[in-house]
Amino acid sequence: MTAAVGALIMRDARIALSYRLWFVLETFYGVADLALYFFISRTFEDVASTQLGAAPTYFAFAVAGVVLGAVLTATSSSIGYRIRDEQVTGTLEAVAASPVTALQLCLGLVGFPFAFALARVGLYLLIAWGALGLDVSEADWIGVALVLLATGVAIAPIGILAGAAALAIKRGNVLANTAIFLMTVLAGMAFPVAVLPGWLRWISNLIPLRYSFDGARDALFAGDGWGTDVLLLALFAALLWPLALILFRAALTFARSRATLSEF
Repeated sequence: MTAAVGALIMRDARIALSYRLWFVLETFYGVADLALYFFISRTFEDVASTQLGAAPTYFAFAVAGVVLGAVLTATSSSIGYRIRDEQVTGTLEAVAASPVTALQLCLGLVGFPFAFALARVGLYLLIAWGALGLDVSEADWIGVALVLLATGVAIAPIGILAGAAALAIKRGNVLANTAIFLMTVLAGMAFPVAVLPGWLRWISNLIPLRYSFDGARDALFAGDGWGTDVLLLALFAALLWPLALILFRAALTFARSRATLSEF
C-alpha cells in the first residue's frame, strides 16, 4: 500500500514541479488573503468583540481561516480536480487498471496537495507573525500540527465524494465546490458563528470545519482547549471515511462498466 501511495505522490510532485508558476501563484493567493484581512482588521481595529473565541483580534481570527483554507482546498476539491486532470491527460484508465485499491488511489491523489498545503501554512504563519505582527506567543505548536492533521483526515472524505461525483456525473466538482463554500461560511472561516441566526448556528455544529477553526484558534492563541476539537474531528473522520470509500468504489465501478473513465 505504501509503495503505491508513494508512487502516486511522487508522480504528482514531479508534475507540479514542472509548472513553477503554479507554485508561485498558489502561494501568492494565500499571502494576498492575509494582506486583505490585515487591512480589513485595521479598518475595524477599534471595535471590540467577545465573539472571536481565543483570537485576540479580527486579524488573528481571520489568519486561522486562511491557513485552514489551504488545507481544506488540498483535501477536498483537489481530488475531484485531480481525477478530471487524469481524465483529460488519458491516464486515469491506466491507473485504475493497475493493482491500486480505491483507498490507495484516494490517498495518492490527496497526498501531494496536502503536503504542499502544510508547507504553505508554515509560510503564511511566518509572514503573519514576522511582517504583519500576529501575536503567537501563547501558541501550542503541537496542538496546531494536530489540528491541521485532524482537519486533513476529517475533510478528505469530502474530497473523495467530490472525486466520486466527477467519475459518475462528470461536472460533479461544481456541486462539491458549492457544498464546500457553504461549509466555510457556516463554520466560521471569515466571521464568528455567533453572528449567524440560531438555526444556522445549530447546523454549523454538524460541520467538521467548525471544530477545525475553533481548534486552530485555541491552539494558536490560547495554547489549550484544542483537544476536544481534535477528538471531534477524529470522530467525523471515522464516520465519513467508510461512506466516502464505498461511494468512490461504486462510482469507479460504474465508470468502468460504462467505459467512461477517459471521458470528461
